[in-house]
Amino acid sequence: MLSASWRDEKLGIREFVEGHYKHFNAGELARCAESLHGFLNQGGRLMITLAGAMSTAEIGRSLGPAIREHRVHAICCTGANLEEDLFSLIARSAYEALPEWREMNANDDAALRDKGMNRVTDVAIPEEVINTIEKPLMELWEGAEAVGDRRFPHEYLYDLLLHGDMEFGSNHDFSWLMAAADANLPIFTPGWEDSTLGSLLAARVLDCSLKGPDIVKSGLQAMQALADWYREDDSPTGILQVGGGIAGDFAISVVPMLRNDAKVDVPLWSWFAQISESRPSYGGYSGAPPNEKISWGKLDVDTPRFVIESDATIVLPLLLSALE
Repeated sequence: MLSASWRDEKLGIREFVEGHYKHFNAGELARCAESLHGFLNQGGRLMITLAGAMSTAEIGRSLGPAIREHRVHAICCTGANLEEDLFSLIARSAYEALPEWREMNANDDAALRDKGMNRVTDVAIPEEVINTIEKPLMELWEGAEAVGDRRFPHEYLYDLLLHGDMEFGSNHDFSWLMAAADANLPIFTPGWEDSTLGSLLAARVLDCSLKGPDIVKSGLQAMQALADWYREDDSPTGILQVGGGIAGDFAISVVPMLRNDAKVDVPLWSWFAQISESRPSYGGYSGAPPNEKISWGKLDVDTPRFVIESDATIVLPLLLSALE
């Protein structure tokens, strides 16, 4: 508990959240942080799912330390989040900040395009970073094809980070992918084809630089690997869903797949939280409330569950930092 003189003390993030975040979404964040802290300290495992553009928003500044401190045990993310952390690590100094993005018009975006810059809300990513990655990545793909090897997308990127001759344009301490590579963290990337590097692979197959796309394992194989990960440890396993979309639904659906389709007796998810600005009334997965997941056999009535309806770029760093 906080002392009576807490206002006069320099508070850590956890104490600040506990002392100031009392009601509404702030209160839900405080309750979620306290619950997750206890869940992890009691031996629970945590899967984080990443949708949206969290990597370009530099979530690695808080997610990286959480991985290094063994607070995160697996990640399920979009192909964009996987690669955009690498892009940032290599070329962040060449990114263009766009603080007045709300005032931009179509001609402003056309000017960015003509400069070889791709905008993500308030920042533009140089296309040149793709060229920097393509050569060493193609060498890995060609080597894999020559020996009949197949790997998941993140395994190729781990190889680039740990064994490649890459020059980094930003502090690797700010990269969650580097932290994950150092820890050999399991990563699951459904729909990887919907990414810049996925498009690059398709292009190299189309121009016959590569014989086929099978050097990269598919989403179905990712689900099989996820099922193995879920069953390999008897520890309670929780899921923190950032946004929603394919990353969130793919990960949480491993449980009904195992229980209902494969007839494997596994426990339901033991802890759940979601950070999302989406609303249930539109019918999308990103806004679906936790109680709906009970009907699908993903959560149980007594599963601790939290919904923080807010901007994940604000909430997630606070939540992760409050675990320290």
